[in-house]
Amino acid sequence: MAQENVGALLVKDGESIVGVVSERDFARKLVAQEKPGRTTLVAEIMSAPVMFVKSSQTTEDCMAIMTGNRFRHLPVIDNGKLAGLISIGDLVKDVIAEQQFVIEQLEHYITGTHG
Repeated sequence: MAQENVGALLVKDGESIVGVVSERDFARKLVAQEKPGRTTLVAEIMSAPVMFVKSSQTTEDCMAIMTGNRFRHLPVIDNGKLAGLISIGDLVKDVIAEQQFVIEQLEHYITGTHG
C-alpha cells in the first residue's frame, strides 16, 4: 500500500465486497497489537461490514456518512457494481474547490468584473 501510495483496499469474496483494509487498520490492529504481519489474515484487521454510496449522492451525503461512522474510505456502487472508492481527502478537495468557486463569483459580483 505504501509503495503504491494507496490508503485503503477493498476486500472481496468473489464479486462481493466484504471489507475495507486501510493504513489505519494496519497501524491500529496489526502494529499496535504486535501481530505478525506475514501470518495475520486480512479478515482479522479489515473493517466490516462495508457501507456504500451511489455516484448520484452528494459530497455532503458522503461526508456525513464518513464522519458519522468514523472512517475515511467509501466504496461507490452503481447498478450493483463497484464504480470507485472515494476518500475523505477527495471530499475535502471538492469542498475547497466549490468554496473557491463561490468566492471568485462573489468577488466578480462585488467588483463588477466578469470572468
